[in-house]
Amino acid sequence: MNQFSDFSTQATFRRLLPYIAPHKKGLIAASLALIVSAATDAGLLSLLKPLMNGIGFGSVTPESLRWLPLAVIALVALRGVTGYVSDYCMAWVSGRVVMSMRRQIFSHLMGMPVSYHNRHSSGSLLTKITYDSERVASASSDTLVSLVRNSASIIALMVLMVWNSWQLSIVLLVAAPVIALSVRAVSGRFRRISQDLQKTMGRVAVSAEQMLRNHREVRMFGGQITEQTRFADVSNSMRKHGLRMVSVAALSDPFIQMIASMALAAVLFAASFPSVLETLSAGSVTVVFSAMFMIMRPLKSLTGLNAGFQQGMTACHSLFSLLDTAQERDEGTLSAEGVRGELEFRNVSFRYENSEDYALRNVSFRVPAGKTVALVGRSGSGKTTLVSLLPRFYDDYEGEILLDGHEIRSYQLKSLRDKISLVSQHVHLFDASLADNIAYASPENISRADISTAASKAYADIFINKLPEGLDTMAGENGVQLSGGQRQRIAIARALLKKTPLLILDEATSALDNESEHAIKMSLGNFRHECTVLIIAHRLSTIEACDEIIVMDDGQISERGSHASLLQQSGLYCKLHDMQFTAEQ
Repeated sequence: MNQFSDFSTQATFRRLLPYIAPHKKGLIAASLALIVSAATDAGLLSLLKPLMNGIGFGSVTPESLRWLPLAVIALVALRGVTGYVSDYCMAWVSGRVVMSMRRQIFSHLMGMPVSYHNRHSSGSLLTKITYDSERVASASSDTLVSLVRNSASIIALMVLMVWNSWQLSIVLLVAAPVIALSVRAVSGRFRRISQDLQKTMGRVAVSAEQMLRNHREVRMFGGQITEQTRFADVSNSMRKHGLRMVSVAALSDPFIQMIASMALAAVLFAASFPSVLETLSAGSVTVVFSAMFMIMRPLKSLTGLNAGFQQGMTACHSLFSLLDTAQERDEGTLSAEGVRGELEFRNVSFRYENSEDYALRNVSFRVPAGKTVALVGRSGSGKTTLVSLLPRFYDDYEGEILLDGHEIRSYQLKSLRDKISLVSQHVHLFDASLADNIAYASPENISRADISTAASKAYADIFINKLPEGLDTMAGENGVQLSGGQRQRIAIARALLKKTPLLILDEATSALDNESEHAIKMSLGNFRHECTVLIIAHRLSTIEACDEIIVMDDGQISERGSHASLLQQSGLYCKLHDMQFTAEQ
């Protein structure tokens, strides 16, 4: 469903209020300061009356006007203080609101199922955390500041006008409903353009992220022109939507200004009647007409405010749509504490979302605790899909997956994953030291010696000891400072440090050289009886000593047995072995 469907500005703003409510003291302080600041404008303008009446007509002596300089200084000083208080308080409130919402979005994204991240690019999700949340700041602070300040200014100036001449001021009240209806009419247009602008911003982020993430491929295959063209297209689209927003705002402003000017013209016409002029002094006329001209500025600000407010509400709706998306299901009640690692798949079938073909079909096998089982087969045969079900990255499978005799969906999600270590083919490291990467999210009681031991078991110490800073060497973004084989050994060390009863190695030795591969095979021999190990491998030389080898083909188990027995069957495993052996000659 489109994330912007059923978009109600009023409903969205009501959902934003709970984020603002805890900081209402700051809002109240800012609002009071804004009202006082607006009142000072009317106060400064009201000083014109005694000045005009006193000097222009001689009814007041110059000595009696000597308090005016002090009044001007006091009002300007008060305006400066209240301006600072309002700006600081609103920045404090908006900062708190954005921080709270960003934290909630970040936490919610971490709890989203893998299928959600498969459907959405990281660039579009980053846009929600950064750009969308900043637009919320516009809705919760800038908009409110302008609304309170300009509304207070208009009210203060209107009161000043009515106080000096209610006959002239009443004409302006007729224009108020017309202006309100005009603002409402353009709100829908602003909202629709904001939605388009929001989507385009996401595409800009995605395009930039793809270029930055795949910069080597871009250079290698000469894709600079392709990426520049793609980014130019989305940037131009964003420019057009932004221009449409400015165009609507630019057209609405003079339209509303024209309505206000017609009201002003009516006041001027009414003032031309002698019966009206007789009731006014020179000072009253000056104050009334000066206030009328001053009202134009806050009125223009209020009409221009609608564009920013609609952008903020669109961003809010985008974030709330994400927060309304269901997270991973965690209905399990059992603790996985003390599990031994006995696995059993019973008639497990699975297909990915929006796919008609099954990735797994009636898969059944059992792995006793402490045994090592290898999964082999052609690419796309379902091996990675099968092991992805164990940590419940996907929950909507058919059949049963048992861990120590209990369906894995009956375990608490965090408790289950605490007992599983995974080393995938695509290793992800953090921009931190090697020690921090190995000990990522480990308990605080993990010592430096434990980290060194894990690195040694993974044979990562072979290259770590040669680095000037050893374990304190920075890995760089996603381990860019390391080779592919070095990254994999760091990932293996991280998995070994976790010391779980179930270890999954998904092509964990694919990027290793022959020497490192041999070292890892020796390491597997050292710890494989300490836990249950599932190994996915294309390099069959790494799995010859496994307790059992399961051969998968088209989502099903086609063969199973030891290395020697499978070679004797002359089936798919034998063909894969012969092809690999021939290729290595």
